Order: sequence, then structure tokens, then C-alpha cells
Amino acid sequence: MPPSAPYEGPITMTRKGIGFFSLGEDQEDLIIPPEATLHALHGDIVKVEPAGMYQDPMGRMPARASGKVVAIVSRARETFVGTVLENTETHAPYLASDYKKMHVPILLGDLGQATFGDKVLVRLTKWPADAEYPEGVVEEIIGRAGLHDVEMRALVLGSGFSPTFPPGVEAEAARLEHEGRALLEAGAKSTTRRDFRAVATCTIDPFDAKDFDDALSVRKLPDGNVEVGVHIADVSYFVTPGTTLDKEAALRATSIYLVDRTIPMLPEILSNDLCSLRPNEDRLAVSAVFTLDANANIVDEWFGETVIHSDKRFTYEEAQGVLDAGSGTMHEELSTLLALSKKIRARRAERGAIEFDTPEVKIELDSTGKPIAIHLKERKATNLLIEDFMLLANEAVAKNLSKLTNQSGTPFASLYRIHDEPDADRIENLAHLLRVMGYQLETSGGRVRGRDINALLEAVKGKPEEYLVKTAALRSMSKAVYSTKNIGHYGLAFDFYTHFTSPIRRYPDLVIHRLVKSHAGGTPVTEQEIQDFDRLALHASEREVAASDAERSSIKMKQVEFLVPHIGETFDAVISGVSDRGLFVEEQTTRADGMIAVRNVGEDFFEYDEKHYRLVGRRTHKAYQLGDPIKVKLIAARIAEKELDFVPA
Repeated sequence: MPPSAPYEGPITMTRKGIGFFSLGEDQEDLIIPPEATLHALHGDIVKVEPAGMYQDPMGRMPARASGKVVAIVSRARETFVGTVLENTETHAPYLASDYKKMHVPILLGDLGQATFGDKVLVRLTKWPADAEYPEGVVEEIIGRAGLHDVEMRALVLGSGFSPTFPPGVEAEAARLEHEGRALLEAGAKSTTRRDFRAVATCTIDPFDAKDFDDALSVRKLPDGNVEVGVHIADVSYFVTPGTTLDKEAALRATSIYLVDRTIPMLPEILSNDLCSLRPNEDRLAVSAVFTLDANANIVDEWFGETVIHSDKRFTYEEAQGVLDAGSGTMHEELSTLLALSKKIRARRAERGAIEFDTPEVKIELDSTGKPIAIHLKERKATNLLIEDFMLLANEAVAKNLSKLTNQSGTPFASLYRIHDEPDADRIENLAHLLRVMGYQLETSGGRVRGRDINALLEAVKGKPEEYLVKTAALRSMSKAVYSTKNIGHYGLAFDFYTHFTSPIRRYPDLVIHRLVKSHAGGTPVTEQEIQDFDRLALHASEREVAASDAERSSIKMKQVEFLVPHIGETFDAVISGVSDRGLFVEEQTTRADGMIAVRNVGEDFFEYDEKHYRLVGRRTHKAYQLGDPIKVKLIAARIAEKELDFVPA
């Protein structure tokens, strides 16, 4: 049943200014023609009323239910980043927004110190009902478009984040510069903390990591069991509710990792120093400590505040080197952890956890920010080892908090990381796509088991279409989000899951630490904080998406820039998408996406065969199908638009 009209919720806008409004599951979205959007922009919260059936004047789609926006409740964004350009006819300045879902230019009045070609931050000021375009005012001149630092800063500002901290936060950070060491020493002396300083402990992180928010301790017990401590930086000791520092961390909700820089959630004195679990120094932690038997089953568990002393900071490669050599620093401890992690992973796979092992792109830059090499990150056994124990801790903490919440009889709540089952239509579309490519995916009424997806991923390993199939399967999944209502985590096959292991870079983890402490007899979480959990879950989910988009954009920009000197060269690619506009291709060494426009596909009239995901030549019957390997020649690379154009080689 759809909600009663007028409906309220977010509107989705296309680049052509057409809106779509979701009525919920099992209901077709209302289409909202451009003249009925009331100048709504993508993501705005709007009120919509039904408006009868809509017939596309171009006849490109069948008649469908339509709606009209009767009110804009709130704007999704009020600032936009882009380049100042000049209208060729009127010579008036306007903003060409970098945000691809901003479907109209923003007219600019007084430019101040800005000039044509500048990258700027603009605030939307008004959009009169009878005006074709909105108006805005320049709030910040970022610099000349195309320069590396300017484009990176623009990505951050355009995502709604700030590269700098406000004065109040800087003042609190300065205070911690002076007082932090004494605070840390006082915390280490606390009798309420379990002392793990004498237990063998290490961190394992990427070679370029500057903050270490998780450490593992391990010791063999007299009865043959093994105690493993998952120790997480105690950010909540330094960042307390109500402070300027805490409010800014909640507003940011996450750190952002661009190709050349990190925009941290917390000031550096915390993220890289006081909270970071640096080697050979006492550090405060919130820990999940497990007693595991020989099969990695949990015999006992404990959650609470600790003090630790990391004996060694490993990179993934260094730890792997010790394991491969069969000797070296902490070899016995690493071997014990590896053996247990393999059993934890195997048990998760049996339960149907989906293993999307898609390689990440690592871009190497020179001192000026120019890309000089692109690598695919290799996941080693030590990467998986850390992942296994972090997942173990996240699941156990979620279970424990849920149990304590239910037992407390107080207005307690918890934050969960939830992942819904995939949408039935998406799964059926995926199954159809796979059949076209020659693969079978077992489905039942639009439902699919994790183990069947794993079998599919195993079947495509090492084949040209492997990355494509993984990407298509990943896109068919629901998005993981934060919520106070637990529905489990489909992808990981967990009934309970939360984020506990990265409070330096994720605000929900910080909240979970406060809950763990509160239940253990520490500072109670206030009723007001609990009431704010729903709002926090929504905000953290939205900020996570914005950060992820910025990170992907920075990678895409550098991939395009890297390929500029290679225009005219031939590459191996895979057809990653097909539409009536042409072929989307993915170059195989850099994983860069590009397009072959339908007019450039070949010397024939190519028609889109939607049912079989292919373009077919009317005269030659030559077919280009989704998943096919293809040799392509690069003919254009536009850095500002992050776009590549190819033709078949």
C-alpha cells in the first residue's frame, strides 16, 4: 500500500530535469515532468501529489503514473562547487557545477575577485518560480580549474566537507597538545582498565598509514585455548559529548581518503598521536577480548576499557614476510592468529557470507600530484587476518549490546550496521544478465543465497569478465547503512553487526564505544543522546556515501589524467555496459571507465538489443555484448569531466 497523498520524501532528478518519486516497495515510481518539479533538485525532500497518467511526447516510454511537486520541504544541498563560465550570447557569468546531478547552470551576479575559469564554491540564493535558472553567490574562490590542489580541494568542498577545522576545534586540539600526554598517563593508571601491557601485541596496517586504530594481542592459555584481544583506540576518552570537538566529529561523521590526502574526522593530535596505537608506547583502548578454542570457537568473551603497549608496528607486507619466511619478529603469535583467522573465515563462508574480493586501485603520484603509475592492490593473507578479527569483534559487540539493551529495562538503544536482502527485481535482472553471459545463478522468487553468489564469483575467477560479473553482482546488492533497528547483515551473513573497530575515522564507532563503557558501569549515555541515534544513523549513512563518492571521483580524475599522454594508443578492455548511447568499457590495466559512442562503434547502424545487453549492426549483424573483451583505441581524455572516449581498435 502506498502512503496517503501528498507523499513526502526525496526526489531523484535526471540530467534532463525529469523527476522520479518512490512510493515504496512494490510500487512503480511516479514520474515528474520538468514543468511539474517546482524547481526541485536531486535529493530534495518534497511533497508530491498524483497527477494522472504521463505520456512521453517523444514516445520513448509507455504511459505511466505521474506526480507533481507541491512543496519543497528542504534542499538536499545549498552549496555547489564548479567552474565559472561565460554565456557566449549574454556574456553573463554562470556556474557549471561539478555535481553531475545538478541539471541546470547557476546564474552568478557579482563575481567579486573571481574570474572566468576559476573553480569556486557557490551558495544557492533563490530560484523564482518564473525563472528558468537559479541564482547564486560566490562564497569561496578555490583557484584555477585544472590545477591538482584546486581540484582536490574542490572535491572535498563539493561533497559538503571542509579541509580545515573551525577555530573552536583548533582551540580544543591545541589544549590537547599541552594536556594530552598527562591525560593519557592518568588514564593508563586507572584501576578500572584491564592491563594488557605485558601481553604480546602488534598493529598491522598499510605501509602509508599514519593512524593505527586497531591492535591484536595474543597469548596461549594453560588449558590450550588462546586469548586474542582486539584492542581499539579509545577516542571516547578524549572526545566527550557536548564539546566542540565532538560536535564537529559528529558533523563530519567520517574521514575521507582521496588519492593524495586524508580529510580527517579528528584533528591530527588525536588521530595520529594520542589515540593512535603507536608502537612502544602505552595507549588507551576499548577492547573485545576472546578466549578461543582450537577451532576458533568463542569459549569466553569480555568487553571494556584497557591499557595496551604495542610491541611492533607491522605493514601488511612485513607481517606477510614473517609468515612466509617461517621466522622473525612475533612469528609464533602471527602464525597462531593466521591459523585461527582461517577457521573464522571458513565458518563465515559456511554461513553464506559473500566474498567480494574486488581489487582496489592504488594511484602513485609525483610531488606535483601528477599520476605516474596505477597499481591494483594485492590482498595478502595478513589483510584477511585483520579483517577476520575485526569482523569477529564487530559481530560480538553488536550481539552483546543487543542483549544488554534488552535486559536493561531502560530507554537504551544501540546502533547497528545493517544490510538488507537485495531487491527481488535487481536479482532477477542480474540472473538474466548472467544467463546472457553464459552463467547460471540460482534464484527463487527474486531471492538468492550468499553461497550461490560465492559459487558464481568462484566460477568467473581468472576470466576476462571476472571484474564485470563481480561489479554487476555488487551493484545488485542493497547498500549497508546505520540504523537503530536491527535486521542483520545479509552480505556478511550476520544476525547482529555494528561498527566498533575504527573510531578514529568513523563517528558511529565512537558512539558504540560510549555504549560499551556505559553498560560496563562507565558514564551513562543520556536519554537525549539515545533519542538522537536515529538522526545520527541517517546522517552517518549519508556522509559515508558522500565521502565514498569523493574518493571515487579523485581516483577517476587521476585515471583520466594518467591516460592523457596515451591518446591514440590501443588497450585491452571489457564491455562493462551497453545502452542506446553506445558501449561502456573498462580498460584492464588501470580499471579506468570510458565510452564508445554509438556513432563510433563501426561502419554500420547499430541497434540496442536491450534483452541481450548488446549492440547489433543492422547490415553486418556484428554484435558487441556485455562482458565481451574488446581492443579499444583512446581518442579523448577530459580531466575536468573525468571522461574518456574510445573507439574499437
